[in-house]
Amino acid sequence: MRIVVALGGNALLRRGEPMTLGTQRSNARAAAEAISAIQPNHELVVTHGNGPQIGLLALQAASRDVTDRIPLDVLGAESEGQIGYMIEQELRNALPPGIETATVLTMVEVEADSPAFSNPTKFIGPGYDRVGAVRLAAERGWVIRQDGSRWRRVVPSPLPHRILQTTPIRTLVEQGTIVIAAGGGGIPVVREPNGALRGVEGVVDKDHCSALLARELKADLLLLATDVPAVFLDWGTPAARPVGTTNPDALARFEFPPGSMGPKVDAACDFVRRTGNTAAIGALSDLPAIVRGDAGTIVRATGD
Repeated sequence: MRIVVALGGNALLRRGEPMTLGTQRSNARAAAEAISAIQPNHELVVTHGNGPQIGLLALQAASRDVTDRIPLDVLGAESEGQIGYMIEQELRNALPPGIETATVLTMVEVEADSPAFSNPTKFIGPGYDRVGAVRLAAERGWVIRQDGSRWRRVVPSPLPHRILQTTPIRTLVEQGTIVIAAGGGGIPVVREPNGALRGVEGVVDKDHCSALLARELKADLLLLATDVPAVFLDWGTPAARPVGTTNPDALARFEFPPGSMGPKVDAACDFVRRTGNTAAIGALSDLPAIVRGDAGTIVRATGD
């Protein structure tokens, strides 16, 4: 079975953890061990988020030279290489000898006239108290929004239109290589009227990009790994209950938080509707059981 595994933010940096390399390395090791447990008999592509990392890189870049700031597409490429390296190294340590892995820097074409560019929604970087966030926004021209009890920078998040490295990724997968790709939603680019590519200021949603990549690769399963065991209805209340096997129409009757579970549910439903194949949402530690259909929220075209 061909599986696209999308690692949520918990893969390298959980909410509230210090943004240190040691923390990210430890979490990458845990993710690699979970992925290695489902490697036998499956073709794997791994994607991942980059919100905290690209935000930190942007802060570092801004502190050096405010007159020549590194744009978000370049910082996205930098974070994709950084995170991909850590995941790939830990995968090589966790897997049996002879299993090849490769990290592919992935450009993702978006629409130049996407309304997302005038309505930033994607959180990046660390959280601040309101006073600190307002000060930084004024100094650096940021747009900020509240994220839980903290305030964070938000940037445009256009929907992915086309993944430019699908062919080499498919070739590697067919040869038995585990591929790490579309990190952080990929590097957003637009196509000029003359056909040239140009990077843009934004961060593509990782879950939507993972769903697109899974479609383009004709994956059998899109597995969105996170830090909770399933999708929950009435999350955060005494009535909270997990969703088991379901279908896109059933999930569409409910609303999920736009900053956390919402994009995962949308991506899973979109993948199932467009392909008729299966999507799943669940805990990283439950990957083998999710693949068997024994854990997580399983979304099928005709689920209960």
